[in-house]
Amino acid sequence: MPPPGFDVDERLAALLDHLQEIGALTDERWRAAFAEVPRHLFLPDPIWADDGARDDGWMVPVGRQDPYWWENAYADFALPTQVDDGAPAGADGRGRYTTSSASQPSLVALMLEALQVEDGMRVLEIGTATGYNAALLSARLGAENVTTIEVDPHLAEQGRAALADAGFKPTVVCGDGALDVPGAAPFDRVLATVAAKRIPYAWVEQTRPGGLVVTPWGNDYAATVLLRLEVGQDGTASGRPIGEAPFMWLREQRSAKGAWSDHVDFDAPVRRSATQVDPQVLAEPCGGAEFAVGAMVPHLAKALFHARDGSGEYTLWLYDTRGSWASVDFVPGAAEYAVEQAGSRHLWDEAETAHRWWEAQGGPGRERFGVSVGPEGHRVWLDEPARPVPTPQGPRTWSHRS
Repeated sequence: MPPPGFDVDERLAALLDHLQEIGALTDERWRAAFAEVPRHLFLPDPIWADDGARDDGWMVPVGRQDPYWWENAYADFALPTQVDDGAPAGADGRGRYTTSSASQPSLVALMLEALQVEDGMRVLEIGTATGYNAALLSARLGAENVTTIEVDPHLAEQGRAALADAGFKPTVVCGDGALDVPGAAPFDRVLATVAAKRIPYAWVEQTRPGGLVVTPWGNDYAATVLLRLEVGQDGTASGRPIGEAPFMWLREQRSAKGAWSDHVDFDAPVRRSATQVDPQVLAEPCGGAEFAVGAMVPHLAKALFHARDGSGEYTLWLYDTRGSWASVDFVPGAAEYAVEQAGSRHLWDEAETAHRWWEAQGGPGRERFGVSVGPEGHRVWLDEPARPVPTPQGPRTWSHRS
């Protein structure tokens, strides 16, 4: 039960007003669906929060009896709902890594509206988690038109139970969402609530021609974007970024754990050089250069650190979690910047090559890029699918799966 003085209807209405005010919720039919689905019914007991008492990066469980649980139930924030795949790694019951969450309501609304659904359409959701998204889809389209799949058995059962308790009975499948859902296709829409570095072709195969696949997509280097892909008669799908969508990765595509420094051997032999390229241009969040570098340089990750002394200096670290790394030091007013590289790859050289290509195209913004998905993987293009972005395998090959 809510604590004294907590009015669920009032909090839900305030959340919906907020979503409408910021432009995340524009369709009255979706607003009606959100009004039918109280968010707190889909939050587990406990959720997880940063351990403020120790401030060491670990998380602690917060139960429904805690005011924090209720205050955040209708806040426009993502809430961790599982840590360490359900087995908290801390000896004292604390958790280290978020492995499932209740998505930020404004992002949920943006993604659902991006589906462009019509009455009677059939939707496949990848990633049941709490069941909240499946409930919203069921409220809008009817539960008989919604199939949702979850790889984690505990989360699948938890989501199924929450849906049933709230009065919704979509088809809930426990299985690998990167694969086909047997006997269920075709769907008019596929919605992924997990991010993909390599978009599973199964999502395209299960969507009828003319249908849409909406998914977060990206890599460890560039900000994760929300893609809306239209499926063609030829069995491929293409589309462009339509916004940002920070999500956890598909489990088989997760990033290496640990901080950037865990992947840098500071004692490795170093190759020193200099560059005239401003490293921050390559790392500007949501920028076109960042997108191009992330697409063209495989297995690349970054960390950017600004000096705290007000000097304007900063250092960009590049690494691949496989033993190669590079660092570039920016100093205001300098004609060139010091570069250090180590490992079997020359990561700065690779990134600078991608930057030169981007400059040669006129420095396009992220909105001019797109992605196509076919049986052999995905490829990134500029302006139109006939202009693929160069990759290490050459400009005409589909991106590798490794």
